[in-house]
Amino acid sequence: MSLKYCQGPKCHTYTTQDRLKGMKDSKTYQTRRRSRLLYGEFCDTRCYSAWLNKYATRAIDHFGRLNKVKHLTEQTAWTKGQNHYSWQREKGEPRYYFYNGITKEQRPLTESQYNDSNYTINTGE
Repeated sequence: MSLKYCQGPKCHTYTTQDRLKGMKDSKTYQTRRRSRLLYGEFCDTRCYSAWLNKYATRAIDHFGRLNKVKHLTEQTAWTKGQNHYSWQREKGEPRYYFYNGITKEQRPLTESQYNDSNYTINTGE
């Protein structure tokens, strides 16, 4: 079983008491274990930011850098989600909607269509 250590490239250089480990005369600052709750692979936001500053450009180059402008059109602006669910509905009015972020149009959905992650009315990319 491997321990989950912070992936911050400078974690061991930050001089905090919880990083100071070792015997009386041979103490060193060491990388902390990562946080289980808030920071993913990092122990805090400082280590997260240090990783981003060092590796973000390399990650974007690896996974794909945008080379042209993307456009959201009326045909591709349809979304469904919690924000487009009508909590206060009138009698007979549908509860679930597809919502167009450009035209502000709403189209009713059934509950099964709403819960189906593959259901879409998008007509473009």
